[in-house]
Amino acid sequence: MSTSSPDLAPFVTLAAPHRSDAVIEGSEFLAFAARADTPEEALAQLAALKERYPDATHHCWAYQIGPLYRFSDDGEPGGTAGTPMLRAIQGQHLDHVMVVIVRYYGGVKLGTGGLARAYGGGCAECLRTALWLEVRPRVPRRVTVPYDQVSALYHLLGQFSVERGEEEYSGAGLALVVQLYPEDVGGFGAALRDATRGSGSLEEL
Repeated sequence: MSTSSPDLAPFVTLAAPHRSDAVIEGSEFLAFAARADTPEEALAQLAALKERYPDATHHCWAYQIGPLYRFSDDGEPGGTAGTPMLRAIQGQHLDHVMVVIVRYYGGVKLGTGGLARAYGGGCAECLRTALWLEVRPRVPRRVTVPYDQVSALYHLLGQFSVERGEEEYSGAGLALVVQLYPEDVGGFGAALRDATRGSGSLEEL
């Protein structure tokens, strides 16, 4: 069974937080990029950088998390910071990413075009030099088998790419939460029924 839910589609994000710096006409641009799986997580990263660099002139940012995105120029002329940063994220086809660029003004005005190039280019360079990671989301399912079919279940688990949770024992048998790739759910369910002669069950959580 496959699913078309965007929440379960594979995506490429950052494997680890990354930083790159640039000095343009005396202004320092410190670019920070990291994975963020929720808007709250992205804004927490922003808050941490504001606390770390409280004397910076600007803290401009953008995030893309699935269909959700936001950005801020943080006092720079409208459209010169947040928008170019978001375009840089989207241009590299990354997702679940937050980028913050901390600027220390160096005394020379860059103009709107110069600012857009500094922020967009700084964001793109930071992402380009970071380590990337492809994420394939999984779906949780509860497997239940009677005790006389536990060995069959263990054998089956070795045939699929499965992340196993804790085992629960009851009078009915063994219950186990597993994480499966969406495209494996149907095949795993059919194989479970065959391996346990119909006594095993696979249920949504």
